[in-house]
Amino acid sequence: MVAAFAAIAPATEPAPLPVKAAQESIVIPPDALVAPPGAYVHEARFERGETLGDLLDKLGVEDSQASRLVKLGTLHFLRPGTVVTARVAAAGELVHMSYLNGYDTVRSIFPDEDRFRVGDEPASFETSTLVKSAEIRSSLFGAADAAGIPDSVAIQLADVFGGEIDFYRDLRKGDRFSVVYEMQYLGGRPVRSGRVVAAEFVNKGKTFRAIYYVDANGKGGYYEPDGQSLRKAFLRAPLEFSRISSRFGMRKDPYLHSWRKHTGVDYAAPLGTRVRATADGVVEFAGRKGGYGNAIILRNSGRYSTVYGHLRGFAHGIHRGARVEQGEIIGFVGQTGWATGPHLHYEFRIAGVARNPLAVALPAAVPVPARELPAFQHYAQPLVAQLDLLAASTVALLE
Repeated sequence: MVAAFAAIAPATEPAPLPVKAAQESIVIPPDALVAPPGAYVHEARFERGETLGDLLDKLGVEDSQASRLVKLGTLHFLRPGTVVTARVAAAGELVHMSYLNGYDTVRSIFPDEDRFRVGDEPASFETSTLVKSAEIRSSLFGAADAAGIPDSVAIQLADVFGGEIDFYRDLRKGDRFSVVYEMQYLGGRPVRSGRVVAAEFVNKGKTFRAIYYVDANGKGGYYEPDGQSLRKAFLRAPLEFSRISSRFGMRKDPYLHSWRKHTGVDYAAPLGTRVRATADGVVEFAGRKGGYGNAIILRNSGRYSTVYGHLRGFAHGIHRGARVEQGEIIGFVGQTGWATGPHLHYEFRIAGVARNPLAVALPAAVPVPARELPAFQHYAQPLVAQLDLLAASTVALLE
């Protein structure tokens, strides 16, 4: 292109265009130099460690009104990190104040003669889709933070791929992931992340992909691009992030000091860590059970059952006969029964016989029904294209 243009360029430079300077006097009215009276909009984030007085001072609210607002009481429930918008007159008088009160309502405060009125209305969120990639250097959350991906999205990734990847044992430096997720905005400001719509995780050179799809019955789930369900009938581990302190098989029991077969896997975790059901099931037992201490036994589908021992306590509604869903919180890590430290003892039984939960082949869930497969593929195609583009971009950057 450069050569072509050079070939037709004129041999001589064009004559410069004539330039003429002109001056004109403009009279500015004196009152135009004075800022018009009115109100100004201020925004401030309520930081951890600040007082309400500090916040109102940042918003420019004059002292007497600020004192009355503090006494009003409604601001006492503000959480650190909340962004407050205030319209304040030039003299510091509050005209209107608003902030997101919880997740679903906007609280408004405005003066009305000698008092303040408070009102709530539904928040009008706008949803956009964000696309990001990250590489594992130390941990999943570290990679997510470095890429500006919310922790809630990282937790969803661990849930989505939890049947394939143990996010404590299997992560390797250099693993990478891409994610397409929803972000909700209020007034142009990001408020909270939503659902993961599509994702790719490359772990130890193996690629896993997930597409979120809602079937004809209104039930949503994550599927591979070919329609196979990513959801296993059982999660590989009952804790989201923890450390294995004792494996399945023969060991010297730390409590009884004798060699015995360990019929489960022990996960060391802080007291109170949430324990989730690894599969849908019915509570067969919830109570004190010998060396297990506080324990829950779930009767899962077919010949399968799972045991959760040494719990500090049970989640609300956990009792014999109660139905639970995969991923539901059923109890909390404790140190009851024959336990020398806080941990969860987890057993996986088939026909009443304990099997190694880290090695046993886990049954898969139902794939996309054949009659819905064309609709699923049509829906998944643009999401797969986004993941392809992200994967190509990430590889190019690494090279």
